[in-house]
Formats: sequence, structure tokens, C-alpha cells
Amino acid sequence: MSAYILRRLLLIIPTLLGILLLNFLLVQLAPGGPVEQMIAKLQGNDAGAGSRVGGGGAEVAGAQSALNAASTTVSTSSHYKGAQGLDPEFIAELEKMYGFDKPLHERFFLMLKNYAMLDFGESYFRDVPVVSLIAEKLPVSISLGLWTTLLVYLISIPLGIKKALRDGSAFDMWTSTAIIIGYAIPAFLFAILLIILFAGGRFLDWFPLRGLTSDNFADLAWWQQIGDYLWHITLPVLAMVISGFASLTFLTKNSFIEEIGKQYVLTARAKGVSERNVLYRHVFRNAMLIVIAGLPAAFVHILFTSSLLIEVVFSLDGLGLLSFESAIGRDYPVLFGSLFIFTLIGLVVNLIGDVIYTLVDPRINFEGRPA
Repeated sequence: MSAYILRRLLLIIPTLLGILLLNFLLVQLAPGGPVEQMIAKLQGNDAGAGSRVGGGGAEVAGAQSALNAASTTVSTSSHYKGAQGLDPEFIAELEKMYGFDKPLHERFFLMLKNYAMLDFGESYFRDVPVVSLIAEKLPVSISLGLWTTLLVYLISIPLGIKKALRDGSAFDMWTSTAIIIGYAIPAFLFAILLIILFAGGRFLDWFPLRGLTSDNFADLAWWQQIGDYLWHITLPVLAMVISGFASLTFLTKNSFIEEIGKQYVLTARAKGVSERNVLYRHVFRNAMLIVIAGLPAAFVHILFTSSLLIEVVFSLDGLGLLSFESAIGRDYPVLFGSLFIFTLIGLVVNLIGDVIYTLVDPRINFEGRPA
């Protein structure tokens, strides 16, 4: 197993390079780059999301001064949208500010060199290091992803087993109906409903509406901090769980039904093995293989996809929201830094899933297969 893990770890490097290269090329072809974003922002058009991303700082002030000087000079046409009538020297200064004065391949290899030293640069529009932004936002997304994944598995596996044992019963029918309805309704609609019911909407005011902790969190005792954290995260996680456990429940049910009908189960029963031992010492181990295999994908999906709208609804400033704003605002350092973290976490979590695979069923051996 150690040799397989080593191969998988080494495979992470070319995988990261390939994903970064593909996305780097796609992003460069997208219109409305950071130069155009800055021009629009300085001219007051706000055509993109640059102003929504925030910041500006010294770079914006310096660029504004250059714009005022350049606006008196009539220039030749520019390939940047909104740059007509501006001095080419001013455009060149903006390109140098964002590193676009270098060829495409040189920018890519410079990015790889910096990433190898864990230097992700600074945000174009926030004047903050990308590492600091990611470190600030990642705990929010990790909290949502871990708690949601944990609760989804704790609910789905027992429920799926019970549905398999009572297949075709009234319990199976009404739980399936409830699960399908929950799956069909988007998580953000559940979030809005929970706010209306329990967060001071029209009924109860039991839970906070914004943030992951209270303003006085640092002044609380450790046990009060735990309670405050759980108090804030209850509704966001509940909204994600309600619409997130349908597929896993049916997967568990179908896996159990398939295993129960196999010959080894009939043989165990014929030998007088108790039903409990048949289910939990034989069927459970085999049925859970496909469920365990889906754990990494489920966690990554919840962490980086499902939490985006939840972060918006509950004002949780997480990594999903940061990446979305960076993509809209063409904040390339934040965008590529987030992508690097996303990809790295996904690859590592998938490797952990393979390790869990072997713990669940020692008969599985990855040593003899390629990474």
C-alpha cells in the first residue's frame, strides 16, 4: 500500500500542472480581464465586478492619477474595451501593474515558479496576499463541508439500511417520497425557509442570521465559544443536509439489497448465522464499499459547490464565495490560488478514500495496480 500511496502522491504534481495550464489558457481567452476591469472602475463605469470585489488601495489611487493625466491625450485604438481615447503609455502602465507586459508562456512559468515556493502573489483589487485571503476564508468552507458530510453519512447509511430491510413497505414508500422532495428543492430555498422560520423572519428568532461566530467570540470562555460556533452553523448545515442525503440514502439501500440477494448470504443463513451477524459482519462490509468510495467526491462537491449559495444567504465569507467573486472580477491571483487549493484538496481526499477502502475491506490491494 505504501508504494501505491507514493505513486499517487507523485501523480499529484503532473495533475496539478495539467489543470493549472488548462485553466490558465481558458482564463486568458476570457474577455474583460483585469486591465479592462481597472479601466472601467476608474472611469466609473463599473462594467465588471472589480468594484464589488473591493479594495483598490494604492494601486487604484496611482492608476487614477495616471488616468487623469492620460485622459487629456488622444491615443490610437486599443484592443482593450473602454480604452479608446487613453494614452498608450497609461495602458502600458496598467499592463505592467498586472504582469501583462510579459508573454503568455513567461507568465505561466513565472506562476509555476512562485507556486513551487508557495507564493501565490497578491490580489489585484484587495492589496492583500492571496495566502492570507485563502487562510481567512478556508475555515468557513471546511466547517460547512465537514459537518454536512458527517451528518449526511450519519443519516443516510442507517436510513438506507432500514429502507433495504423494509423494501416495499409503507415506511420505504413515504421516506422515499420525502427524500425525493428534499432532493428536488435547492438548498438555498431551504436556507431561506429556515431563516423565515427560525432566524427572525416571521416566526421564531432562535438562530443568528449572519456570520460563523458572534462579535464577542474572542471574549467568551472556550465552552461558550463552542456553543456560539454551533449556534451559528446550525441553520447553514441543516439547509445543506436536507437536500444532500438523497443520493447516498438510495445508494446505500440498493447496495444492501444487492448484497442480501447474493449466495454467500443464503449460505450464512443456512448455517444458522444470526441475522444481525449476517447483516453487519458480512453484508455491511461489502455493501459499504461503494458508499465509502463516494466519500471523497461527496466531500469535495459539498465543500466547493453546494456551499456557494449557502455562504451568500447566511453571509458566510467562505472560499466558495471568494472564488466566485474572483472569477467574475478577473482577480487572477486569487482565482488561480483558489483553484490550486481546490485541486490539491480534491486529489488528497481521493487518496484518503482509497486508503479507507482498504481498511473497510482488507481483501482490496492497490499494490498491483497502476496509480
